[in-house]
Amino acid sequence: MSPELTDVLSAIVSRVREASGAIPLIPFYDGLEKIWHPPTPLLFQWSSGGQLRAVSSKTIRKAINEILHAAGLTNAAGQPLNYQPHDFRRIFTTEAIMNGMPPHIAQLILGHKNINTTMGYKAVYPEEAINGHRAFIARRRALRPSEEYRTPTDAEWEEFLGHFERRKVALGDCGRAYGTSCQHEHSCVRCPVLRVDPAQRLRLEEIRSNLRKRVAEAEREGWLGEAEGLRVSLAATENKLSQLDDRRHRATTINLGIPTFREIAGRTS
Repeated sequence: MSPELTDVLSAIVSRVREASGAIPLIPFYDGLEKIWHPPTPLLFQWSSGGQLRAVSSKTIRKAINEILHAAGLTNAAGQPLNYQPHDFRRIFTTEAIMNGMPPHIAQLILGHKNINTTMGYKAVYPEEAINGHRAFIARRRALRPSEEYRTPTDAEWEEFLGHFERRKVALGDCGRAYGTSCQHEHSCVRCPVLRVDPAQRLRLEEIRSNLRKRVAEAEREGWLGEAEGLRVSLAATENKLSQLDDRRHRATTINLGIPTFREIAGRTS
């Protein structure tokens, strides 16, 4: 933690602890879970009517915003800042991890079951992302053979460009990564990385019709192995057609029209 945060927490602990040095245990009501928690050494507690009580989140939220308004702090748009108590939980997580706290330790402090939740609390700044990327590239280059970091030959460059030219197939574009072979032996209709061209819908429907006829023929002739393989291709074709329908629906603009007024029993509604 930063010296400033440590100083604030020390002041809070000094204010609430007893003469013995221990922080009093008090029960508190969880408004989200709708349950009473057992006595806990809460830092935000005060004496009310001679009895120790937990400071409510409403009171904390009000105090935070009163301090912000008094300080005159504003956002980029010039509007007064408006913080929630949970915002400080995220600020603490970001500052702690950026100052070297291991994420799994922060997870225990925050009480998260999943470390991904903890990492979601941590803000990522542009400079941090750039520095992290550069460090990753430097580590990769240190591990990779130096001959891989050279100027490609004309033949290698032509092969690289040719890969993207060969991605064009009858039904659309193949999204296969460079340098990888076709796992489906160019049975493109089965391939999940095939992006079908909407203009080839009729061709795809013809393929579906042909597959149905071939499945019926294989079942009639008793070619069970052939029928099973054809059913896989037929299911993949149906899936590709469904994807085309989904893409068309997402690209369609729905006109809701303009609201109009109508007369009802001598009055306008």
